[in-house]
Amino acid sequence: MSAADVVIVGAGHGGAQCAIALRQNGFTGTVAMIGRESEPPYERPPLSKEYFAREKTFDRLYIRPPQFWDEKGIDLQLGVEVTAVDPAAKQLTLSNGESLSYGTLVWATGGDPRRLPVPGGMLAGVHAVRTREDCDQLMGEIDGGVKSIAVIGGGYIGLEAAAVLTKLGCKVTLLEALPRVLARVAGPELSAFYEKEHRDHGVDLRTEVTVESLEGEGRVTGVKLGDGTVVPADAVIVGIGIIPAVGPLIAAGAAGGNGIDIDDHCRTSLPDVYAIGDCAAFACDFADGMVMRVESVQNANDQATCVAKAICGDAKPYHAFPWFWSNQYDLRLQTAGLSVGYDQTVVRGSPEERSFSVVYLKNGKVIALDCVNMVKDYVQGRKLVEAGVSPDLAQLADASVPLKELIPA
Repeated sequence: MSAADVVIVGAGHGGAQCAIALRQNGFTGTVAMIGRESEPPYERPPLSKEYFAREKTFDRLYIRPPQFWDEKGIDLQLGVEVTAVDPAAKQLTLSNGESLSYGTLVWATGGDPRRLPVPGGMLAGVHAVRTREDCDQLMGEIDGGVKSIAVIGGGYIGLEAAAVLTKLGCKVTLLEALPRVLARVAGPELSAFYEKEHRDHGVDLRTEVTVESLEGEGRVTGVKLGDGTVVPADAVIVGIGIIPAVGPLIAAGAAGGNGIDIDDHCRTSLPDVYAIGDCAAFACDFADGMVMRVESVQNANDQATCVAKAICGDAKPYHAFPWFWSNQYDLRLQTAGLSVGYDQTVVRGSPEERSFSVVYLKNGKVIALDCVNMVKDYVQGRKLVEAGVSPDLAQLADASVPLKELIPA
């Protein structure tokens, strides 16, 4: 049986950053990182953007060059996953039948794509966009002649995939069950803007539709909707969120439900076990203490650094500003803060000119911004959120007034 002082389960952004930060902070003990995929750690966001669009080759997605991990003394164990955790013995059981002991465990497994729970959901030609393998399979099918594709889910993954597929010359139908796209993460102003953008680019975008089944024998040929309509499709992308990959840790007794519960130092309820990234649920300072999972590279990286410093003896509470981004067509969306619980919105700039910001307020204070092709608003608006500013609304709506001028001296 092998052992390591720190074992990191998960080789995505959070796991990789934790290993990097351990070495940067002077940790000299043994470190092992367990990765389900056969690839060394790589960036995930470009999968549905530049990689899918053939604008970046995969070697440009590596978080660090493959040789980096060996050079830093990181025991990278790929193509294997943890099947059981024994917190009393501090021992992991791996899918290859081997065991691995740990001094400190960092759980950074992210999540698995949520499957469509309807008949035909497992047919060939039904894809997620979560891993390199997912993208390579779909890209291979497009190269082989697939042209008509249905995208189920109007979140960022679905919208980004639709934008790239349209650019590749595919006929795209996007299906969303809720009344508008991005309904869970943005206000109606941003939803309406992106709905128009996608329709203007030729996407058949339909909201308030339910999927009854996927049609086909062996391979998908269409999507049957709740009203009986069948949308023809040579392939289907399902982008309806993720399920946190936390089964073994929950089975070992860790507190959690929708993810693993962590405290303000990213510690789980199990001794010497941390959790970070998409699979970790915490009381977020930027959402009035609401317990939530934040699915972003920023959150994964910052929590990873927090944990690495704690392991190295410099423990401090996690308090990192949340930010996100999305690329669709020639639009750059940058989000600062979390719009959870907003009760008012103010629009700056011009959606018609494709350059504007939606500012979210709660009880008069700015809590978040969605900035479309408005980099200055994003940079300066972040400071408004951090300062808890309650600005004059007329000035806030005036795009000629720099947001930095609304911050009290």
